[in-house]
Amino acid sequence: MYLSNIKLWNFRKFGSAGNINPEKPNLNLNLTKGLNVIIGENDSGKTAIVDAIKLVLKTHSYDYIKVDDKDFHKGTDRFRIELTFDGLIPEEAKNFTEWLTWEGEKGKERPILKLNYDVKKLDDKILPSDVKAGADNEGYLLTAEAKEYLKATYLKPLRDAENELIAKRNSRLSQILLGDDAFKGKEKNNNLVEIFSGLKTDLEKYFKGEYETINKNKPQEGKQIKDKIDKYIKEFYGNDVETEFVSTSNDIKSILEKLTLTLKDEHNPGLGTLNRLFMAAELLHLNKSNWSGLRLGLVEELEAHLHPQAQMQVIEAFQKQENIQLILTTHSPNLASKVKLENLIICNNRNAFPLGPTYTKLDKDNYTFLEKFLDTTKANLFFAKGVILVEGWAEEIMLPSIAKAIGIDLTEKGVSIVNIGHTGFDHYAKIYLRQSEPSMTIPVAVITDSDIREYEKQEIIIISLMQKPFKTKHR
Repeated sequence: MYLSNIKLWNFRKFGSAGNINPEKPNLNLNLTKGLNVIIGENDSGKTAIVDAIKLVLKTHSYDYIKVDDKDFHKGTDRFRIELTFDGLIPEEAKNFTEWLTWEGEKGKERPILKLNYDVKKLDDKILPSDVKAGADNEGYLLTAEAKEYLKATYLKPLRDAENELIAKRNSRLSQILLGDDAFKGKEKNNNLVEIFSGLKTDLEKYFKGEYETINKNKPQEGKQIKDKIDKYIKEFYGNDVETEFVSTSNDIKSILEKLTLTLKDEHNPGLGTLNRLFMAAELLHLNKSNWSGLRLGLVEELEAHLHPQAQMQVIEAFQKQENIQLILTTHSPNLASKVKLENLIICNNRNAFPLGPTYTKLDKDNYTFLEKFLDTTKANLFFAKGVILVEGWAEEIMLPSIAKAIGIDLTEKGVSIVNIGHTGFDHYAKIYLRQSEPSMTIPVAVITDSDIREYEKQEIIIISLMQKPFKTKHR
């Protein structure tokens, strides 16, 4: 099962004036089964897409998510979110039998799950609403059990990975481990419980002065502390009372909450290391076996705290994931250049444009070429308000100066000059051409020089020799 489509009406940037038309969403975005990387300039709607998914599905880490005034498009009092799930296998479909619809040609129908979340305001007060599912625009309320199978995993931008991985009550690490087969349903019959049961007994003996140490003459510090406290408490209550140190409960949840995840032999790991550890733990959770629910990871600003080489390693690992769906946002040209073009989605002008073969005018050779030659320096074209494609270094160096001389600052205008290093402009220009409406509104200019091709030079020489043989002979 995977999220195949998201539709938005009047949600943040994706909206328009007037009433909602169910047949004309402000955003209609198809997603791939595996990796989806949403890119684009600042304030283009990347986070809005992720937040819309979170509002409907909620998260495994129980983040506090609620509707806010800013979620309504300017001047509107209603927004709507629709999510469509495809690729359900029987083990997954059984969780949503009451809400499924069927699509496809006769004899090859497949189950589809459609969710909708319709929220209204009345006199600036947000009215309570709940997630519904079904074939029609209204649908029926989902049960709490069904919602559990649809929760997403979410990693926020500038995430505090250290706080998620340290020992504490209800730590994210303990939640991840509890969901793994190693511990799920084994609250009592588990080796960790046996280990901590022995530790619990030893701790209690330690404070009673009954713990046998290797050095028999070593003072019993725990007993000394207990005796001091006993002295004070007897003064408060009388001589008939005595204190007792009791360790916390040794159920599996409490034990896992005492664990911290770090790298072996790494003292005080940095933010980048902790971030990668956190993502590795979340991949463990997403790939858990015996789970018949959604396996969807949402990661904002994947590059957070990661140097360029680490970014490359992480995105390569993500591209290898086969059983989970990932929806990422990034501002990094480094990452954008590493991801396959068909996995990219450009946010632009209150819309989102997948770059798969179904949507662009790129042909198979274009995709093959760009996968090889669209490097980090060229990938800044994905984040620009306008693009100038040039053939070489001379144009790349001269154009900004020429523009400034006539009063135009290309950097200030958000225009990127992309030096492709050859004359294969067609490969890059087609990125912005769509097979159908809506079209992308990023202006693209191609500037080439007047170099004479090699075969043209040869042709001129031959003609010259034919026309003036005596001069050639004379020389």
